[in-house]
Amino acid sequence: MFEEAQSDPKLAKKTFDLQEPRLRTALLNAQYALLNRADRTLLVVVAGIAGSGKGDTVNLMNEWMDPRHILTLAFDTPTAEEAQYPRYWRYWNALPAKGRIGIVFGSWYAPLLKEAARKRPNAERISQEVEHIRRFEAELAANGVQIVKLWYHLSAAAQSERTRALLSSPETAWQVVPEDRKVPKKYDRLRSAGMTAIERTDLPHAPWTIVPSADAQLRHLRTAQTLLAALRRRQAPRPARAGALAADKPAHVADRLGELDYNACVVKNDYDIELGLMQSRLALATRSAKFHAGHSLVLVFEGQDAAGKGGAIRRVTRALDARQFEVTPVAAPNAEELAHPYLWRFWRHVPRPGRIAIFDRSWYGRVLVERVEGYTAPAEWGRAYDEINDFEAQLADNGTVVLKFWLAVTRGVQLTRFKEREHSPFKNFKITPDDWRNRKRWKDYAQATNEMLARTNTPAAPWHLISANDKRYARLQVLRHIVEAIEARL
Repeated sequence: MFEEAQSDPKLAKKTFDLQEPRLRTALLNAQYALLNRADRTLLVVVAGIAGSGKGDTVNLMNEWMDPRHILTLAFDTPTAEEAQYPRYWRYWNALPAKGRIGIVFGSWYAPLLKEAARKRPNAERISQEVEHIRRFEAELAANGVQIVKLWYHLSAAAQSERTRALLSSPETAWQVVPEDRKVPKKYDRLRSAGMTAIERTDLPHAPWTIVPSADAQLRHLRTAQTLLAALRRRQAPRPARAGALAADKPAHVADRLGELDYNACVVKNDYDIELGLMQSRLALATRSAKFHAGHSLVLVFEGQDAAGKGGAIRRVTRALDARQFEVTPVAAPNAEELAHPYLWRFWRHVPRPGRIAIFDRSWYGRVLVERVEGYTAPAEWGRAYDEINDFEAQLADNGTVVLKFWLAVTRGVQLTRFKEREHSPFKNFKITPDDWRNRKRWKDYAQATNEMLARTNTPAAPWHLISANDKRYARLQVLRHIVEAIEARL
């Protein structure tokens, strides 16, 4: 795999001189074609043996193309802030929009390569890292990100020679970093780690290309040719099962909405007493040192229109420090959000330890309104269940308490509340034509909701289905679930 390309330096220079003008023109034209179509993001992952000329080559590609539309992303050891979030948070946040090119140094491969290069690598940990990478790249590819991965390779002798040549001149010595000097001592392990990464993550939707790097001009040509071929593709490669997941639904979906006790209620005196108690416990728990040290909270509120989500959220926030939480109302995505993978806009609101993120509507819109109204193809919303479960699992693995609430009302109660809103000067802004239209598709939404509850109710992120015909009962149930979950975790 890593056999070094043999070349005549004079022949390599002649080949480079002949192809450079054509390649530069073709790359620039292909880049602008991608920019104009804006149908996908091109993400170029750069990895390889230290001292193999990766940075020099990327600088040249920026010179050959228009650097205003290339985003070079260099990830080092996570900063103190980055370390507080799930590992892939920083990659999601930095993802370029459709039409642009992103070049990634120090990518999500760093933990895998580090573990595989140890004297005694942990096979289980390697498998876990591989699985994380494969899932991440499959999600990106399924959502319109074209992934190209370049491994720059040098033989041990060629790497040592290149390092010596750079050090021999003050004009180039600055290019040598301490990591380059350490390569000869552990070259075999680094080479083996590279082979492990490539063999286990080389997939049609995220392929590896090995770039022989002993000769700078051949290195530049191979890189340019690979980028040009990627840019000229009619569409980005998709994972093999990207369009098949819609069929992976349970054989039988229980009617959980129909099984609810909609007569559940609480008298006002009891409500006032328990409300104060629950808010007090919530205030103490979220202000505790243990919560701030290693936990965060994500609350998702979904439900039928007029089910009382806003009122429930206000009773929760009443107990919180205003500097500690963020409420995100979720509506139809804007142009910037549509230019990124679906979950991108939600990753941007993931809380760090000690913080609370509250979503009034959420990422579940993909399998609810987008599904029912036909805004998204079946392949898209069918795939979303797995993507959502993976997203929430990453939050939970990072110490986040994830709680999801579906506030449910009957059709009769909803109609009463709609009419009250129409005649109330304080609430008439809440009623819209969309609310009446959604009501006509009550059965379709109920079917989508029951399937959503069945496919995304996980131990890491459970659903709490609550009768909201009585608003006081619903608010107390929400607070009780939150308090009990946080206290149990602490």
